Amino acid sequence: MREVIEKARHEYQSILFIDEIHRFNKSQQDALLHAVEKGIITLIGATTENPSFEVNSALLSRCQVYVLKSLEEKDLVALLHKAIKEDEILKRKKINLKETAALINISGGDARKLLNLLELVCNTSRIK
Repeated sequence: MREVIEKARHEYQSILFIDEIHRFNKSQQDALLHAVEKGIITLIGATTENPSFEVNSALLSRCQVYVLKSLEEKDLVALLHKAIKEDEILKRKKINLKETAALINISGGDARKLLNLLELVCNTSRIK
């Protein structure tokens, strides 16, 4: 991480994306603080945890927090239809969506989980 920050000092603008930033310990998060304060990096940290409890308060105070909401049912259904129509593998299969409630319920509004479920169902069924 220090190497990335040092390289960013010499670049025009650097964005550092850290997935699951809540897994960084306090000293790792502290190492980001100076670079964020000085504008050396623009930090984007993603977490499934509450950042108020999992991200260093000094770092958190210098960041903007965006809470992502679950997708609505209509959007998830549209995503299923789009995947069936446009995905190279799925569009070759004869898929007829009759019931989506279980898939949508299990997905919890998460598009990635929904598509993984669709793939699982298609791979374990007799759909050719």
